[in-house]
Amino acid sequence: MTERTFKVRTCTAVAEFEQMVELQLRVWGYSERDAVPTIMFVVAARTGGQVIGAFDGEQMVGFALAYPGLHDGKPYMHSHMAAVLPAYRDLGIGRELKLAQRADALARGIARIEWTFDPLQTKNAYFNICRLGVIIRRYLLDVYGSTSSPLHGGLPTDRLLAEWHLESDHVTNVLAGRPPMIGKDAQRINIELPAEGSPPHMLAGVQLRIRERFQTLFGWNYVVTWLEREADGSVSYILERAQSGFPEGWTAIRCREGSDRSR
Repeated sequence: MTERTFKVRTCTAVAEFEQMVELQLRVWGYSERDAVPTIMFVVAARTGGQVIGAFDGEQMVGFALAYPGLHDGKPYMHSHMAAVLPAYRDLGIGRELKLAQRADALARGIARIEWTFDPLQTKNAYFNICRLGVIIRRYLLDVYGSTSSPLHGGLPTDRLLAEWHLESDHVTNVLAGRPPMIGKDAQRINIELPAEGSPPHMLAGVQLRIRERFQTLFGWNYVVTWLEREADGSVSYILERAQSGFPEGWTAIRCREGSDRSR
């Protein structure tokens, strides 16, 4: 594929939701026990959620699923799942799905989307942090328990919680390809990880190390703002300390008037 031949749109039909169930099985290798069933896509579509598909002609090649939620009485979207078929990756489809979520949320007056991701999956981490502009200040322990996906390697499903502040200057800059203001007048710490694809026995030790490190630093009011990649494939999560709360007084995120500052 040399040209962009896909389209992204909201989905409302049960037949489309069934394709999304099939996509889960193909992308993650889930058993049917762990896949989100068709009925939950129906619920999302009818209760203010987001059910968005990416299509190559008539074939669905990716999707995003989000549910509405509240933080201290303020609405936000929790993006539970996003997937793109392996043959269609690195074509910008994942980014288009996330931008469609952002446009839909902003059109409804919602300025925040959250989702979880595995800190050991560094390619996805780079996409979330450096391509979308999320920030992170929570580490969640074994969120989903044991799953049938071979991609999880039998490890505890520890996750970082991505916060996408849709109207922040940080997000606007990142989406426009402008360098963010990282490290200016801030205390910076790195958390290093080996290249993706390390053997499972090694990843178990890495997970334990970064679990403790993230939890400690988040407890000290540090926030993940960026990620740097080395030539050997290793990465470093970049954390900066909020000087006087979040995001006030912190140079990397400058939320506009009225943006969510509740947590």
